[in-house]
Amino acid sequence: MADLRLYLTTTEKGADSILALMTDAFEDEGYAIATMEIDEKRDIWEASLYLDFAEEEELRARFAEIVNAWKPGTEILREEIPDIDWIAKSLEGLSPVAAGRFLVHGSHDRDKVRAGQIAIEIDAGEAFGTGHHGTTAGCLEMIESVVRSRTVTNALDLGTGSGVLAIGLRKIKNVPVLATDIDPIATRVARENVRRNGIASGIAAVTATGFQSPAFGEHGPFDLIIANILARPLMRMAPDLARHLLPGGSVILSGILAEQRWKVLSAYNAQKLRHVRTLWRNGWVTIHLDSRA
Repeated sequence: MADLRLYLTTTEKGADSILALMTDAFEDEGYAIATMEIDEKRDIWEASLYLDFAEEEELRARFAEIVNAWKPGTEILREEIPDIDWIAKSLEGLSPVAAGRFLVHGSHDRDKVRAGQIAIEIDAGEAFGTGHHGTTAGCLEMIESVVRSRTVTNALDLGTGSGVLAIGLRKIKNVPVLATDIDPIATRVARENVRRNGIASGIAAVTATGFQSPAFGEHGPFDLIIANILARPLMRMAPDLARHLLPGGSVILSGILAEQRWKVLSAYNAQKLRHVRTLWRNGWVTIHLDSRA
């Protein structure tokens, strides 16, 4: 968890422009950045960078340099973040989320599952992916569509987070799934969620940094790869991802803002992957591509 945030106040248009600069500067290093509307009528927005206390001096200087180049004289504000599990707190009381036939719900909402629905039980916790975000829901909906129309025999869930996508795929299709994440906490949580959902075998949750891990060679190649990450890492890993895809295989990509989709598509078209379909949810897109076998 970040200890504090550095932020500035601007307009919606200003938030869009400074977000692009912050993304270029900080996203590849894994820092959380965000924009948020504060007052719709007065067009007041905040753009924030989240960080730890130990990094404040260095990152404040870098942030100030970006802000001053963008709009000199803009005040950078500081807020210490209380030691609260914000993920769990923010999801308290949220309703189950339907995505195609899938219903993602917390343990307190088991009675909400209806006949014909494929239930995935995920409680708020340490790893990303509860179904409430547009990227997760979009991936689940796309998984159902791809499995219905394509042959899938071996799958990879890259950046698995809570394991929700691997679980959903395994419940709808009895195929082996390799679920990887760079965060060992995420892979531990994913394993716990796999057990919670009654899946005894078929999902291997592995901590792996990039495609250098031997796990990809041991479990691959794959005829379905799902990667719900962020646009820039997705573009950077396009050649490696394509190399682990079987001829005629499918790729589902998300974590992509609508305005970023063309850059992502360009990166994967260069790897001879063809756009099949795009789903739109709350300003985010989920993209299905297949290889030109």
